[in-house]
Amino acid sequence: MTTRQVILNARLFDSAAGVMRDGSSIVIEGDRVVAVTQEPIDVDDAIVIDAGGSAVLPGLIDAHVHVIASSHDLASLAQSPASLVAAESGAVMRGMLMRGFTTVRDAAGADHGLQEAVARGLFQGPRLYIAGFPISQTGGHADMRPKGVRGSGMFCSCAGLGFMGAIADGVGEVRRAVREQVRTGANHIKIMAGGGVSSPTDPIDGTQFSMDELRAAVEEAEAANLYALAHAYSPRAVSRAVQAGVRSIEHGNLIDEATARLMKTHGTYFVPTLATYAALAEEGQQLGWSTEMLEKLQSVHDRGLQAVRIARAEGVPIVFGTDLLGRMHERQPSEFGLRAPAMPPVEVLQSATITAARLMRQEQRIGQIVPGAWADLLVVDGDPMESLQMLAEPETGIRLLMQGGRVIYDRR
Repeated sequence: MTTRQVILNARLFDSAAGVMRDGSSIVIEGDRVVAVTQEPIDVDDAIVIDAGGSAVLPGLIDAHVHVIASSHDLASLAQSPASLVAAESGAVMRGMLMRGFTTVRDAAGADHGLQEAVARGLFQGPRLYIAGFPISQTGGHADMRPKGVRGSGMFCSCAGLGFMGAIADGVGEVRRAVREQVRTGANHIKIMAGGGVSSPTDPIDGTQFSMDELRAAVEEAEAANLYALAHAYSPRAVSRAVQAGVRSIEHGNLIDEATARLMKTHGTYFVPTLATYAALAEEGQQLGWSTEMLEKLQSVHDRGLQAVRIARAEGVPIVFGTDLLGRMHERQPSEFGLRAPAMPPVEVLQSATITAARLMRQEQRIGQIVPGAWADLLVVDGDPMESLQMLAEPETGIRLLMQGGRVIYDRR
């Protein structure tokens, strides 16, 4: 028999409208929401959870994570046994769930096996959407071979787990690389369209792939009813990716007003990841990063918040992402505070709920508490319209966490 639960006396966050609905009741059957009402309801056959007037939010979404990144040393991860990588990923995902993130979009690294492990309950973690391997040109952001190393034999693929990238040069190879990610279960396709901080050989403001290659990747993703997301920082790299048809720009720290207007025109989503730059600014030198990598980090760290301001001013939809590695995963909630100088609390909360869900084309299932959606929700202290401190400090601010109709914890 399907379990019926009713949450009463909820101050419900309507994420689509960006308002609170006082005196709401939420009816849950099994893993789904079946009714949301402000009218009196019959609760005789239901398990009752009295929210006591507290705010009730949709489960949070982090749209840029790497669940296998149990270490900042990506080259070492690539040479680790797949079984060890998977086990460590389980701990990373559990931490994300405990912070209130009931869904995450993995921006490369995780595979279908991890996704299935979560779905079957073998690992406790967020609902997982995956990219598989990132698509990179030779010498691109996901080509992690050190300078001076020739050939490709020094890295293993860890049975599908890893950041080393599907290296593809030319339209034909790009098409094949995308098709391979589709074959292995990707929900979206990650393209490296510009330089990166953690890669050893590419300039941060450089462009990667020809326009024909970028368009081919987007075309293959769309042929499989998927979409492409693009790693890019500079206005030139971002603009090329947007013109090629990608659905979202990841990072984008160096964008200018003209680039943001182009993104708005094309309906492109923006996924800044401020938390990772704040963390690396404090810890990058201790991690043994090279001088070149630290210089690239400095060039983008101070521009992240300004990029958010620019995108918001131009009306670009902004999505919550963090992109953290290793022990820095614990900083995931810091993204809420880092965005506060550029966005009001309601917009930050929407970025981690409905806007992220729309980016992922999952708004009927996640990101809002509506009939038919998965019963993912948080009962929190405080007023999220005024401050998101309760999400920045989830150990005390989140009082109850439910995922798919199952109470993960209840601290009320």
